[in-house]
Amino acid sequence: MKVLLRRDIPRLGLAGDLVEVRNGYARNYLLPHHLALEPTKANLKKVEEDKRVAAEERARRHEFLKREVERLAGVEVTISAAANEEGHLYGSVTTREISKALIAAGHSVQPDQVKLDEPIKTLDTKMVKIVLGEGFEGEVKVWTVREKTAADLAAEQSATAPAEAAAPAEA
Repeated sequence: MKVLLRRDIPRLGLAGDLVEVRNGYARNYLLPHHLALEPTKANLKKVEEDKRVAAEERARRHEFLKREVERLAGVEVTISAAANEEGHLYGSVTTREISKALIAAGHSVQPDQVKLDEPIKTLDTKMVKIVLGEGFEGEVKVWTVREKTAADLAAEQSATAPAEAAAPAEA
């Protein structure tokens, strides 16, 4: 079935395009959700306004994505993870953890926008690709460091405690 798209639909087409889709997809999804119309002369005129609005929205989205890529340039995030003495993580650092760290740093990056060939399983520094969509991509540096255990915290406290105790005695 041929339909006339009213909005941009990823992997299908842009607003105003005449596309061929399966009958069920058109009847059960595109037409009821007002994403497409049947290609009549009256509907062709209706779609002209939709095309203009979609083009403006696309331009705004491109500007936003361009600014986001510029903001991501040079960004470094640190993720703490439990690891053994050799530096192998007990779990792994996935796209979800990287996305959370980027959101905490003030960037709107979703887990599906973070592209990892495989999860990070060692303490290391790695450049990770961020694909924001529509050809806009950047890279961030991800530092994976060992998280502090209770023994590490106790050792730090005992190391600073004698220095603090000695300072008042000297005064």
